[in-house]
Amino acid sequence: MNDSINIRVIEQSDNKAIAAIIRTVLAEHKADKPGTVYYDPTTDDLFSLFHQPGSVYFVVELNNEIVGGSGIYPTENLPEGCCELVKLYLLDKLRGKGLGKKLIERCITEAKKMGYTSIYLETMPELSNAVSLYEKLGFKYLKQPLGNSGHFGCDIWMLRTL
Repeated sequence: MNDSINIRVIEQSDNKAIAAIIRTVLAEHKADKPGTVYYDPTTDDLFSLFHQPGSVYFVVELNNEIVGGSGIYPTENLPEGCCELVKLYLLDKLRGKGLGKKLIERCITEAKKMGYTSIYLETMPELSNAVSLYEKLGFKYLKQPLGNSGHFGCDIWMLRTL
């Protein structure tokens, strides 16, 4: 298998592809419900959203085709020094190959470079494979959400010290 994998910062021309991937993955897991990024209007213009200071979004390319992505974001009202791991989605054909772990590690590295001391995430039981990956990477469960993401459809909250 001579696949070429590239993780890079999002470009404006990536917006349509990554929005489609996010919605495809959520629908596949029956998680395309209100209170998730499926209905978040920013999902259609992640390039602009991730131009805010303290944020970055990475896309994963397989043989020059966008197949997933993830980023960090300074979500409103998070504790000082904390960012949120957001919008981690990979197409089915790439899951279980270590790409999700590589994306998270890249986000963690970037968060440290930006001076963050912890990283928070929100998810849901429908995305159970991701939850087990978060656990393996040192994320600990919280009893309630942090910050103000607006994603009331998520009911699993986790935090990792950097």
